[in-house]
Amino acid sequence: MMSMSNAQNLNYGIIGNCKSAALIDKNGSIDWCCLPRFDSPSIFAKILDREKGGGFGIYPKEKFKVKQNYLDESCILITRFENKSSSFEIIDFMPRFQNEKGEYFAPPEIIRFVKPIKGNTRIKFEYDPKLEYAQGETSHQIKKNVIVSEVNHPKHDSLFLYTNLPQGQLINQEYHNLNETLFFNISYNEKLKMPTLSKCMLDFDKTKVYWMNWCSKTPVFKYYNDEILRSAMTLKLMSYDKTGAVLAAVTTSLPETIGEVRNWDYRFCWIRDASMVIRVISKLGHKRIVKNFINYIVELIPEKDQRLQIMYGINGETFLKEEFLDHLTGYENSKPVRIGNAAFSQKQNDIYGILMDAIHAEMKEFPTDFERTEEIWSIVKGIVWVVRENWQKADKGIWEFRSEDLHFTFSKVLCWVAIDRAIKIAELVGKDEEALKWQPLKEAIKNDIEEKAWNIDIQAYTQSYGSKHLDASVLLIEYYGFVSASEIRFKKTVKAIEKELAHEGLLYRYKNKDDFGLPSSSFTVCTFWFINSLIKIGEVRKAKEYYDKLLSYSNHLGLFSEDIDFESKRLLGNFPQAYSHLALIDTALSFNSAAKMNSKPL
Repeated sequence: MMSMSNAQNLNYGIIGNCKSAALIDKNGSIDWCCLPRFDSPSIFAKILDREKGGGFGIYPKEKFKVKQNYLDESCILITRFENKSSSFEIIDFMPRFQNEKGEYFAPPEIIRFVKPIKGNTRIKFEYDPKLEYAQGETSHQIKKNVIVSEVNHPKHDSLFLYTNLPQGQLINQEYHNLNETLFFNISYNEKLKMPTLSKCMLDFDKTKVYWMNWCSKTPVFKYYNDEILRSAMTLKLMSYDKTGAVLAAVTTSLPETIGEVRNWDYRFCWIRDASMVIRVISKLGHKRIVKNFINYIVELIPEKDQRLQIMYGINGETFLKEEFLDHLTGYENSKPVRIGNAAFSQKQNDIYGILMDAIHAEMKEFPTDFERTEEIWSIVKGIVWVVRENWQKADKGIWEFRSEDLHFTFSKVLCWVAIDRAIKIAELVGKDEEALKWQPLKEAIKNDIEEKAWNIDIQAYTQSYGSKHLDASVLLIEYYGFVSASEIRFKKTVKAIEKELAHEGLLYRYKNKDDFGLPSSSFTVCTFWFINSLIKIGEVRKAKEYYDKLLSYSNHLGLFSEDIDFESKRLLGNFPQAYSHLALIDTALSFNSAAKMNSKPL
């Protein structure tokens, strides 16, 4: 896949093991990693402060051309350095595989190989972890067979590095003649059995087999198969295996616009994002992620009248206090750097419909896999009660406006979806009386939307009741079955949104000024939604032109962040973004369906 390499700066690959993740730039520097979990304090945060954040860089004495790619169908990252006389590779991964008991082994560690390929290379290493978000002074001690990094502020933490490189050379950043394969095992836990090159190579082989097996369970598609598979693996990396939570992204505070303050911590599980991910992943047949997420939801809602938060911590935490790390300069000096997210307390009525839609999709797709059907049925009834009590109230909407509440069209439609899917679930579990009882509520919400969300002057469903503003989220009303693609109101809405919100091949979320002013970047998922809508109304050729152009804005590994700058097309926002990749897959599936339905190539 070609990318606009001179346009965006987020040229990172992601490695991970469904416990944590790391970002490695195109020159092999580990610039972001939190251990032992996704939401732990960082050990490397160079992406947020080039001087203070800490990283693990590799610097050859000569000049090299550098190329980065994933190994086969895996999440093992290879960074290859080559010039006329010599070449070498960096191989990075986080171990994940099944042990003899059939349990998944995913320790909080990074394994890195530096492997000579040809010629003689002199190379030095900058191993500079800064624990606890670099808030205190991290010290390094050489002990027997290990380098221990420790910090005592704001609390004690430690990190262990095992390597066959002479430890003094590493700490003193001395040049080394690369004439044999080096290994580095960066571990949050002290090892009881000493890592060796052969042991790390065995972990490499097992991890490679794990990913190849995982990919073999994914269907093969005629169109965009490579993009679907890479996005699916990326979404898998953002699932937290312990609880089933799905992260929005693995980073914090990468700005939506350089130099501005739209910088948020996305290392949490948004019910909306996660449910959409699960819905898409279920289409690819990966039942385990689906089942784990449903269990996560069941554990979150122990009381029948308990309202859902829009987001939770990956272990189900309900309080996500937002704090500022003022000592870090931020990505390209974009402050503030935040940890935690105050949006957890917001009221957004759309999450009930999105969750109910995911539950229905899974029950329909995998009817025999739900051991917790009775608990899920209790959740369904509880959601119906909450929607009945709240659908007529204003909320913050999908875009989490931090100012006044409004009657957002998307929120109202997803309240309708909640009741529609509840009726379908009731029918699946033989509760026909409840299905019949909920029908009038579904019709009342539908009538309210048709009367108040349609703007006769604009000839479109607008952002909120009585508004003249358009909003890309309204495109999802067809996706969720509120209208059909053949209905004139939907076609007119698609056309109105294209005319008003499309710009430079990308889409605005909306153009009315929010709490932070008019956005200067495009929220990536919105362009995918628009392309999908074009496919649905039959404009497949135009959709493909948009889609291929949008794919070209990915980074060199086919990865997307949250936003794309309208003018430069550089990637912005937290990375990689689950929302972007689930929509990429969903749109690719629509292209394959359209080609199959029309019995002709795209």
